[in-house]
Amino acid sequence: MEPVQPARLVSSRSHIHSGGFQVTELFFEVPKNYAHPRDGTIRLFARSITRHEKTIPGLSKPAAAADEPRKPYMVYLEGGPGFGGPEPRGHPLSNRALDAGYNVLYVDYRGTGMSNPLHTDLILNQGDVHHQVEYLKLFRADSIVRDLEAIRLCLTNSWEPAYQPWSLFGQSFGGFVCLTYLSKHPHSLREVFMTGGLAPVKRHPIQVYSALYHKVIDRNNAYYAKYPEDEPSVLKIAHHLSQHPGSSGLPLPGGGTLTLTRFLALGIAFGSHGGLDAVHNLILKLVSDLDQFGYLTTPTLMAVEREVPLDSNPIYAILHESIYCLSTGIVSNWAALRAASKFDHQFPHLAPPPDPARWTPPNHGKRLYFTGEMIFPQLFDTYPTLRPLKPAAEALATHAEWAEDLYDEEQLRRNQVPVYAVSYIDDMYVDIEAARETAALVRGIKVHETNQLHHNALRAKGDEVLGMLFRLRDDTLD
Repeated sequence: MEPVQPARLVSSRSHIHSGGFQVTELFFEVPKNYAHPRDGTIRLFARSITRHEKTIPGLSKPAAAADEPRKPYMVYLEGGPGFGGPEPRGHPLSNRALDAGYNVLYVDYRGTGMSNPLHTDLILNQGDVHHQVEYLKLFRADSIVRDLEAIRLCLTNSWEPAYQPWSLFGQSFGGFVCLTYLSKHPHSLREVFMTGGLAPVKRHPIQVYSALYHKVIDRNNAYYAKYPEDEPSVLKIAHHLSQHPGSSGLPLPGGGTLTLTRFLALGIAFGSHGGLDAVHNLILKLVSDLDQFGYLTTPTLMAVEREVPLDSNPIYAILHESIYCLSTGIVSNWAALRAASKFDHQFPHLAPPPDPARWTPPNHGKRLYFTGEMIFPQLFDTYPTLRPLKPAAEALATHAEWAEDLYDEEQLRRNQVPVYAVSYIDDMYVDIEAARETAALVRGIKVHETNQLHHNALRAKGDEVLGMLFRLRDDTLD
């Protein structure tokens, strides 16, 4: 494959915001397919944020004179896959990184946010299922890293060489992208920070999910220990949903359906600070409807719809398991569903009964377990924008011909880039043992492990997490 060329800057507009921020909105153009650059382009969006330097007319001048050093970039990489970058003014990284001397760049990955966002019609317009799969493969981490490198070249090509490398900050899936970047373009990086993002670079999809179910079960037990009254409430809701069996489900206001599988997928929140409380509040709302009216009201069903928004983030559903397909020859084959068979006592609703449409929840006294960050094929039947994409998702689940490896283990073993990571021992989304395997692989990495924080700690307890990371960078061991 040819070396990455600088992205073309399409537009740049800057605005001064309250708090002294100057936000610049940037659109770039890059090849849709780096292996075949003549196949067309896609547009990428990013926001850079810096301090607005005030001047007094006639007495002072802006500091960004042409002959003065430029502030290096720190690039924030969001979790996912399938989610765009956050609004920078409200993100905890912004002030801390600006105070530390960086300009911060928040990038929407290709297919997300305002970067050529993937939607149902766009995917279907690629042609038959084969062409849809080939198109969707262009939105994995290997292409994302090339996009980032193209943007870096565009923004820093005129800078002195010492200032051209930039720093990465990867949250969750953003850490996975960092490891791919370290594998493919290490000389472009000054340093790398990661939170909850030590990807399982040595494990296949079935191994990943088999490990994660243990954490999901632990968090279910913590939930029911905190809210024991929810055990009969969850069963009551499940029995109500069983009156709409199979894939038909209870109609939702947005055109989807609420099935038992989609309802129990609310457990994805258990891995976050405040997640147990959020699910409890929703269960309370659902069972309150049933007690008062005997049915679920429109406002309550709309609240359920908002919790796992796969309609607006199709990449998360379609390409989720592919982030664990490390190299050619590896297939996911609905690994989360297959791994559930090892835990059929906790997740019997995922086991294939003789007639799924006739399966009903157990009687009182039997606990129902929520699932976590898992995608199941039957979920595609419950979201209106995902239903037409189910054939492509099924094809991707059995796909093995990936363009290239996501990670280069040999390069990671000889890594020279400073890497700092916060790793969560009780992380429900990234297994701690797999994270430790990866940390042992990356030469020179410094890791802070804690059992006091959950996966979304960067958002929930940003000062604490950022303090840990910058201490790893600044404190030396003698």
